[in-house]
Amino acid sequence: MESKSARNAWRPAAREILSSPVHLLAFGLGTGLMPKGPGTAGTVVGIPLFLAMMGLSLPLFAATTVLLAIFGCWLCGESARRLGVHDYGGIVFDEIVGYLIAAAPLLPVLALNRHGLWPGLLAAFVLFRIFDIWKPWPISWLDARLHGGIGIMVDDLVAGLFAALVLLALLAI
Repeated sequence: MESKSARNAWRPAAREILSSPVHLLAFGLGTGLMPKGPGTAGTVVGIPLFLAMMGLSLPLFAATTVLLAIFGCWLCGESARRLGVHDYGGIVFDEIVGYLIAAAPLLPVLALNRHGLWPGLLAAFVLFRIFDIWKPWPISWLDARLHGGIGIMVDDLVAGLFAALVLLALLAI
């Protein structure tokens, strides 16, 4: 299997990414074009999306996140197919949805966050990036075995879940 650095040695033209709705969304409105840390830059896009979704009821937040994850499987897979590179580092829609999961414990409807919104958003961000980069088991196992859009999305969804569980524990302190 080709290494992630080998997959990312080639860079698509910004014009190709920004002119295609599929690539534009998959690349997090262009944040995935960052030469260094595209996953981190893409995760930043998750913050305003989370803020926009914060007022939703818990069932509606969960349903919207699930729909975004399902859509993301198609979107990321289609972007990768068009690029001819599986899980290209610039495809960051998976990080955006993973961040929504990581930040879910901060939803006002849960009333768990007594420490302030911005520290919580930062904690969710850092925790998500740690799990997304580190990829402890089963994240690494899923990342190595699943392919296509599902493979691109699932490891980030699980990283978001792990981050959310740690954030829940921190909020309980």
